[in-house]
Amino acid sequence: MSAAKIKKGDRVIVLSGKDKGKTGTVAQSMPKDGKVVVEGVNVATRHVKPTQADPQGGLKRQEAPLHISKVAHVTADGKPTRVRFEVKDGKKVRVAVKSGETIDG
Repeated sequence: MSAAKIKKGDRVIVLSGKDKGKTGTVAQSMPKDGKVVVEGVNVATRHVKPTQADPQGGLKRQEAPLHISKVAHVTADGKPTRVRFEVKDGKKVRVAVKSGETIDG
């Protein structure tokens, strides 16, 4: 699985599931698991008991990982696109399939 097509800091859009259509920035990429964590998307709520470290307890919200196939890179105009690799000037770079623009510098 080529999970390197989506990296930390990329703007992505969710393609399926309860958060379909939401956009966000990739906070964490897990290439071995084929998952990404997107800020503000797929937020899970946990009921946490008060402890000495956290005397308040209560409801804690945290972003849960999404499978990489459920997200797509977002172009400058806000539309989803697939990503391909090209070699430019002897360097492997990511390129948006729809627009042809280079994602990596």
